[in-house]
Amino acid sequence: MSREKILAAVKFNQPAANQLPDMEVLNTLTDVRTDLVSKYKTIATAGGSFVYEVSGFDEIKAILKNEFKHGVKIISALDELSDYIYTDTVKFEDGHTFADVELTVLRTSLGVAENGALWLTAKQMGSRVLPFIAQHLAVVIGKDDFVPTMAQAYIAIGDTDYGYGSFISGPSKTADIEQSLVIGAHGPRSLSVFIL
Repeated sequence: MSREKILAAVKFNQPAANQLPDMEVLNTLTDVRTDLVSKYKTIATAGGSFVYEVSGFDEIKAILKNEFKHGVKIISALDELSDYIYTDTVKFEDGHTFADVELTVLRTSLGVAENGALWLTAKQMGSRVLPFIAQHLAVVIGKDDFVPTMAQAYIAIGDTDYGYGSFISGPSKTADIEQSLVIGAHGPRSLSVFIL
């Protein structure tokens, strides 16, 4: 009966419950005059991302055509890029079809200025594997879709049923092995962010 004794002792010695802290204080830490796009650009660029402020999808297409060779496999769920994406039939339920994807272009409606993160849901990804298997990742976001802090990003996400989601910031990198920085260790080698 020692198990019951231990569990009873643990239950008896629980600390008193405390109320959760008031998170509203985080909203007062950010100056409302802060230019979130400029702050995002500074942080994201420092993290290795390429950030472009663009006026529309024609400008995005011009940048992509300049950066990527003609004929490479590009996957996008954006209708605005339908004339530029890989045209073969894509089975979004089978991640193996993306093994040779050079570029994935996605869209989000939430970015975080303080750490350069972008929130992507399964619906925005089309397939969970796309942002991680492509050699390069590009994300389109509106200039009004940034929040100052992660706390505010979590408030924006709230209790929304999105199935699966991920914050992505910068290209994949690690310095775990002999403290040498490796880009593209377990994901895209580059992240380009297009701010509309």
